[in-house]
Formats: sequence, C-alpha cells, structure tokens
Amino acid sequence: MNTRTRSLAYGGAVTSERENLAVVIVTFNRPELLRELLVSAARMTRAPRWVVVVDNASEPATQDVLTAAAAAFPEGTLVNHRLERNTGGAGGFHEGARVALDLGADWLWFMDDDVEIIPEALDLFAPWMERFGCIHGRRYDVDGTPFYWQAKFNQFLGVPLPYTVGSFSSDGYAVTNSGTFEGMLIHAGVVRRIGLPDSRFFISWDDAIYAWLAAQVTTVVYVDIFVLHRKRVQRQVNLGIRHLNDASDLTRYHMMRNRAYVGRYFDVHGQLHRVGFAIGTALTFAKEIVRLLLVERTLRGTRVLVTGWRDGRRIWRDRAWEPMPPLAGAPTIEGGPWQEV
Repeated sequence: MNTRTRSLAYGGAVTSERENLAVVIVTFNRPELLRELLVSAARMTRAPRWVVVVDNASEPATQDVLTAAAAAFPEGTLVNHRLERNTGGAGGFHEGARVALDLGADWLWFMDDDVEIIPEALDLFAPWMERFGCIHGRRYDVDGTPFYWQAKFNQFLGVPLPYTVGSFSSDGYAVTNSGTFEGMLIHAGVVRRIGLPDSRFFISWDDAIYAWLAAQVTTVVYVDIFVLHRKRVQRQVNLGIRHLNDASDLTRYHMMRNRAYVGRYFDVHGQLHRVGFAIGTALTFAKEIVRLLLVERTLRGTRVLVTGWRDGRRIWRDRAWEPMPPLAGAPTIEGGPWQEV
C-alpha cells in the first residue's frame, strides 16, 4: 500500500492523510534557540504542512526571528501566533493545539523551543504512525550523547519512573503512559477525544498527564529512533539511570502544586490510590530537595516547594474543578493500536 495515501481510523471513523502534520512550538524569550529550531524545521527531508509557533508574549526579538524565518518556508506554512500574556508551556500548547486543529492538522508534533529537529525525523516516524496514536522519539543531549528519557507512571505512587534503553522491545518500542511535550507526536483524533492540553498547569506535569490521558484511549509509545537534538545547556548531575537538571523556583512551585491536578485527573478516571499518591507526593518533594542539594547546592528553594504543596491542597478542595472536556467531533475509541481501514 502506498504510505502516502494510507488512512487510519478510530472505530471506523476515517481520518485524513498522515502527512497533514503540524509542528507545534511554544517559545518564550529564547529567540536564538527558536531561530535554530526554525532553521532545522525548514531543512526537514519530509516537510510538515504547518509549523505553528506560539509566542508566549515574548520580547520583540522573538517576532523579529519569526519574520525573518518566514522566507525559508512555503507560503502559509509558518504560522505566527502571538499571545498577549505568558500562559506557560501548558497554556502555549493548549493554544497551539487549538490553532493546529483549526488549520486542519491530522497529526500534531509538540516541542519546546530549545531543540533542533533531525532532518529525517518524519521519515523515521512514518512506519510508527501506521500503528500508534501517540509517539515519542528519542533525543540527543547537547553534547550529542543520548539524552536520558523517561518514563512510565507508577499508578500507585502517581510518579513517572524511568525507563532504560533495555526497555525497548525487540521491535524497537516501549509502551508507556507518560510523555513529554519535548517531542510528543499525537494524532488529532486522540486530541479531540481527551481535550486540549490543560492550561491550568502553567508548567510541570502538563505533558506527563496529557500522555497519561492519551494512554486511556490509545497506545502511547517511545520508539528507538532519534528525532530531536537538545540545544539548551543546563547544570546537571548524572545519577546513572537519570540526570537531575537545574530548575527555577517557578518550576519548583508548580512541580508541587500541580501534583493536585495530576491526582484530580487520576480520580476522575477511577485510578487514584490516595495513600500511594500521598507517598508519591512526598517522594516528589524529596527528589526536589535532592535536586537543590546536588545541583543548586542550596536549600533556599525549600519554602517554594512547601508553598506549592500547600496551594495544591486548594485544588483538591475545589468542588468546581472539572477536567478538560473532549472536543467537538471526538471519535469513539476502543483503546489499543490503530485500526486499519
């Protein structure tokens, strides 16, 4: 069968051609990194239909980069979508997904602005797009070595635990229920079924829970192909099975506060183990203390962690809280891999 015209379905509802893909980038005040990413996007051997850039109310230099980059793409490919306020990564991907769906995208490839795309990425993804509805490729680190990749939620603790390369099957993939917006490739039918990314997270846990939601309706996988190259240098400590990178107080706060959002989603789906989740939250706090000690060499961020934990209690008590709703036209999904038409 010609892979350029192959169509797939959820429960018999036919989707459009696989190549109708939008790269969705969220950026905030990193114009040089964005420029390098857009250069790599323009050099892809299989071009995306759209490159949607959500500018999270950056300084003018970001718009200068987007204006200059437009000439490298066919007319209408580069979509410059500037927000009036910074909505965080979660808000940016929420808006980027909405724009991509409005354009008519059938696949959405989410990524931050601090990576470059391997030229053959979409060719490498192609056979996996025949089989799965939510896919993650691998990433090279800044120095060109394989980047630590995770993870799969331990459902009892509610925390993502790391994979190793040995977790790949002989077929070259590993099934997961977690993920990252630094490279998540997801079918529009899945997005419509689980709703847009939840902007309330602002940053932290938003991508992990989004892949978890996807895993409730389709198969989510990591595949043993390298598709991105990380570009942002961070302080880090190598613990062998994983790295601990530096983090800001803003990230630390949301790391703890957003545990409540994760728990609320688990609860809605009947998969919350309250005792285990409390233990997982305590372990998350402990991990952030270790990060402070080993990477930052300080304990000054401890108060921020406590504040985030405390504010999360308000989310637990919010009787008006609701999950993100499915979108209009959401297909009925039985779960498992794609069905061929």
